[in-house]
Amino acid sequence: MAKNIVYFDLETQKSAEEVGGWNHISRMGMSVGVTFSTARGEYRIYGEREVGDLIGNLQRADLVVGFNVLRFDYEVLHGYTPLDLRQLPTLDMMVELQNKLQHRLSLDSIATATFGLEKTAEGMQAIRWFKDGRLADIAEYCCYDVKLTRLVHEYGLRHRQLHYHNRFGKKMTVPVSW
Repeated sequence: MAKNIVYFDLETQKSAEEVGGWNHISRMGMSVGVTFSTARGEYRIYGEREVGDLIGNLQRADLVVGFNVLRFDYEVLHGYTPLDLRQLPTLDMMVELQNKLQHRLSLDSIATATFGLEKTAEGMQAIRWFKDGRLADIAEYCCYDVKLTRLVHEYGLRHRQLHYHNRFGKKMTVPVSW
């Protein structure tokens, strides 16, 4: 039976500033969460009312793959569950790359350098959309981020490396071993 890799991302209702800083991520509230399961071969979109289903699907994954999920996405979900989601089998590609390079990379920097694809928005825009009731826009943006996360992970698996643009715009390569 094939391994169930679940690619995951979420967006929030509030910014760090609105909840008293980055030490209160669990107070930000999830607006929309998205998963892609390799076992099901499909995306799932979760609103705040389905957060329990989202957490259940993450728990059933053989591996959760995301970008900054350990420090951010899981912390948002900790506002909804007493479970320590950091105990789930997780590949946080941002953390892996930061440990290797000693600085943070953005998903956008990797996707642009590796595939010529750019993110369609950013987190602060998603918060504005939430305040305007534009959940479909958030879901579309979040699905695209999950797709980019999946593409980056699969590229790294196949080629054992990723590309990114450094702060001077130069295309660089970093080996990966996931």
